Amino acid sequence: MAKPATIFWHRRDLRISDNAGLYHALKAGGPVLPIFIFDRNILDKLPSQQDARVTFIHDSLGDLAQAYRAYGSDLRVYYGFPLEIWAQLRDELRPRAVYTNRDYEPYALERDRAVADLLSLRDISFRTFKDHVIFESEEVQKKAGGPYTVFTPYMRTWRQRLESRMVDHAGKPLSYYLKPYPTERYTTYLLQESAPYPIPSLEAMGFERTEIDLPPPAEKTSLLSQYDKQRDYPAVEGTTRWGHHLRHGTVSVRNRARLAQSTNDTLLGELIWRDFYSNILQAFPHVATGNYRKAYDHIPWLNDEEHFERWCEGRTGVPIVDAGMRQLNATGFMHNRIRMIVASYLTKHLLIDWRLGEKYFADKLLCYELASNNGGWQWAAGGGVDAQPYFRIFNFDSQQRKFDKDYRYVKRWVAEYGTDAYPAEPIVPYKFGRERALSVYKQALAEARNTE
Repeated sequence: MAKPATIFWHRRDLRISDNAGLYHALKAGGPVLPIFIFDRNILDKLPSQQDARVTFIHDSLGDLAQAYRAYGSDLRVYYGFPLEIWAQLRDELRPRAVYTNRDYEPYALERDRAVADLLSLRDISFRTFKDHVIFESEEVQKKAGGPYTVFTPYMRTWRQRLESRMVDHAGKPLSYYLKPYPTERYTTYLLQESAPYPIPSLEAMGFERTEIDLPPPAEKTSLLSQYDKQRDYPAVEGTTRWGHHLRHGTVSVRNRARLAQSTNDTLLGELIWRDFYSNILQAFPHVATGNYRKAYDHIPWLNDEEHFERWCEGRTGVPIVDAGMRQLNATGFMHNRIRMIVASYLTKHLLIDWRLGEKYFADKLLCYELASNNGGWQWAAGGGVDAQPYFRIFNFDSQQRKFDKDYRYVKRWVAEYGTDAYPAEPIVPYKFGRERALSVYKQALAEARNTE
């Protein structure tokens, strides 16, 4: 078996085109062996054997392997614990280097440090590249130094630097990034394989195929151009559904940013939010498990188990909340406007710890990303990077009237709505819940100031 000079490790970048780390691995010279590891440290903790994300990854790896086979190469897919697999690859293949794209989540950072240390014992370099975001934390900083913690000034600086700093995988300006890596170099520098390598089956890894509708990422100009006008209405198919593709890297965020830039500025703004929350996680890793604003650690959450269960199942008696939760449970997707409403109801009206809601979303969302999910939940609960946030309590009745006035979305997901089978009142009514939340938050934050 031929030995590679370089191994390229696919993780959240399941594509060949416009892939930063793969580009640099090929540029360094071949042969390059591409691999993927189904990480048991992650898979073993998933709550269900029917996890649509695992199915999506498995199918995407099949597509990726076929793309490599077109160049005479292949993707080798492993299942197990990364350190054990890398110890085996290190000793058997003895590559000169391992290339990969950066992942900013706490577990990934710890894993990558351990892999780098393991490889260094054989003088094998471990090189990482930016691919998952447009700008990393140190690239968008305040004039006086340090990361932004407020979105609007961050957005202004991000936009100012877009033209001058946004480059492709090869370091070329944005206007050239669609230029593909020369096809002949794929064939020349990829490790040539004599036979295809089998991908471990879902069943062999303890999972079952899950049939959930996963639409391709929208690229229709008509949809994208109307995004700012349609995105807030959950009964309308007005969102891009880019989320799970960006999460797993089946599309390039640089490609999506240019597409957004040319068609709809509001859509570009959503990608800036994605960068912003990633930057917050990079700069302040404690947010992965706790409030950005420490004062919010003093909030005495009620954490009523029955209320949480009814929220999870979509039985709160608030139609738009129940519709959102049932959509999530059935499809792994929830409209972004509805995410804000259901999160506000859980944290403010039910006074349930945002971390419980965050974990539930983490288990259910096909597009789950720690940074964005965490940022959204801390925004809803108030302990995030916003100023004066605890007064923000969504009025679910006015949200219903404004964004689903004909109850089209609600009726799609709450079949019993409008009949005697649906609760006449919410488990926590709006006025009572709002006043209670304001009182609890105000007292808790006052106590936090007194103890400083």
